[in-house]
Amino acid sequence: MTDANSNGATVDPSKSVVVDSKVGTIGPPTREKWRSQVDFIMSCVGYAVGLGNIWRFPYLCYKNGGGAFFIPYLISLVTSAVPVFFLEVALGQYTSRGCIEAWRICPLFQGIGYASTVIDFLCNIYYIIILTWALYYMAMSFSNPLPWATCGNDWNTAGCVPVNATRSLCTEEGAKSTIAGNVLTQSSVNEFFNNKALDMSEGIEEVGGIKWELALCLLAVWIICYFCIFKGVRLTGKIVYFTALFPYVILIILFVRGVTLEGAKDGVIYYINPNFTKLGESQVWLDAGTQVFYSYALGLGAMSALGSYNHYRHNCYRDVIIIACCNSLTSVFGGFAIFSVLGYMAHMQCQDISEVADKGPGLAFVAYPMAVSLMPLPQLWSVLFFLMIIFVGLDSQFVGVEGFITAITDIVGDKLRKTPNKQIFIAGVCIVNYLLALTMITRGGMYVFQIFDYYAVSGLCLLFIVFFECIAISWFYGGKRFYDDIEDMIGYRPLPWIMWCWYGMAPAVCLALFLFMVIQYEPLTYKKTTVTYEYPAWAIGVGFALALASMLCIPVTAIYKLIKAKGTLKERYTKLTTPTLNHFADWDVKRGITNVPEINFEDNKSQEMSDFDNVTFI
Repeated sequence: MTDANSNGATVDPSKSVVVDSKVGTIGPPTREKWRSQVDFIMSCVGYAVGLGNIWRFPYLCYKNGGGAFFIPYLISLVTSAVPVFFLEVALGQYTSRGCIEAWRICPLFQGIGYASTVIDFLCNIYYIIILTWALYYMAMSFSNPLPWATCGNDWNTAGCVPVNATRSLCTEEGAKSTIAGNVLTQSSVNEFFNNKALDMSEGIEEVGGIKWELALCLLAVWIICYFCIFKGVRLTGKIVYFTALFPYVILIILFVRGVTLEGAKDGVIYYINPNFTKLGESQVWLDAGTQVFYSYALGLGAMSALGSYNHYRHNCYRDVIIIACCNSLTSVFGGFAIFSVLGYMAHMQCQDISEVADKGPGLAFVAYPMAVSLMPLPQLWSVLFFLMIIFVGLDSQFVGVEGFITAITDIVGDKLRKTPNKQIFIAGVCIVNYLLALTMITRGGMYVFQIFDYYAVSGLCLLFIVFFECIAISWFYGGKRFYDDIEDMIGYRPLPWIMWCWYGMAPAVCLALFLFMVIQYEPLTYKKTTVTYEYPAWAIGVGFALALASMLCIPVTAIYKLIKAKGTLKERYTKLTTPTLNHFADWDVKRGITNVPEINFEDNKSQEMSDFDNVTFI
């Protein structure tokens, strides 16, 4: 039985808790919470530590001056990445909402949440394709011999050179023959990837049929993702213990094996040998800045979603420091594991490491498979490597989907949080994503994949979003005010350095990188074995449309809200920069409460607001 109060809300006499007739129970009583602090840390580590740590950072490090690259990387880390990472987590924890509803803290910039949700949705479609390729390669790794190590298969051409042939092509002096010089471009590994795994068409104009082997692998990965998140964050919090930690076990095994190979020392030296003259090149600083944003998954909204499941008093500041250390150290350690093996491959083929080092899919599906083909027990090392790729990317994938689900669920409300409804909704999202991703496993799918990678989820979009995140919190909501909120949550004020970064350094870095990328922009191309494919104008247009789909959310939403608001321009501005959250974190403002007690939920019981048992808000 409930009674109505003067505010139009109802009061539950048994609990003396205000219930809003429009939005349900005020605050997060029906919202799940992490079972422990470690669940949150592991989920963030699993999401942030992704494929970029394994295949992008090591390549950028070697390319941009080896050990000297750590200087711009660390500067970008402490001035932009970590402060923004903390901002996103703290925002989610303070508001107890996903990325869309969290920005009701400053309604004028709620478009940031929409932009993050759009780019998260697009990322979920394309990122899983890499896991699909990895699952396919892992299945093929059980063949003896490895299918990409030999020629004479129906997908090979007359110019195919098997991997093992490179040994005999090395002269005693360690020089390469003319034929060996063509191994990388005519290798059996390249031909397997392009002609068998992808069966690539001549261009995006020729879509071709679906590769059904890949379609089944894609379906398998989506089914795994669904069962990782269908019961909510409490199940996810258990799963990430395995998906986040197991890749480290494999990485350590690969590292130990790598450093014991011939030529490994040369690979490691090539990776870390400092070249400080590179610091004078602008491209080095651009690569360092974009890498930290990619590595910490900033601007995607998932970190706010993960933070929203924390208890109000949770020390997220401490956790952010722990997660940042794990993330960056994984990037560095991954470089040693990868380049020790690449050094071995260069040694066996009498090539310079610069000729075998690659990034992205080129490293995972060409360079590394070629390297393991030269090792004893190649099937074992191939299975381990692709299993690591799958697990490194899997938690990034399903946590990203969880971030999207959280954003939509917060808008719809409690009806969607109920078990049957939410599970059906999650299944629907997975099915839609699966159907859209089928466009990337056709014969022309690689060209579609590259459009998503280059435009839809590019660094340009992420920088745009993060820039407005910093501006909205520091200059419109108030950086000092948000620091007061954080102090109320964790009990003390973090280092003022972070707040200073929100006000100036982080948005300045974002703006500088954004402008530099715009100035340096070149239309997307795809480098094939012998030619460079140029995308048609309509495909470039689709790419820009995908990029603008997220970026335009911010100005369009702001303009729409200004137009719809009533009053003078000053009154509209005041209204749109005033928080509109029905949430316990701002009850002290709305209800006259000075100290907000922590809400603790007992496992496997109905969630209660026991700290408010004797309080009625009027």
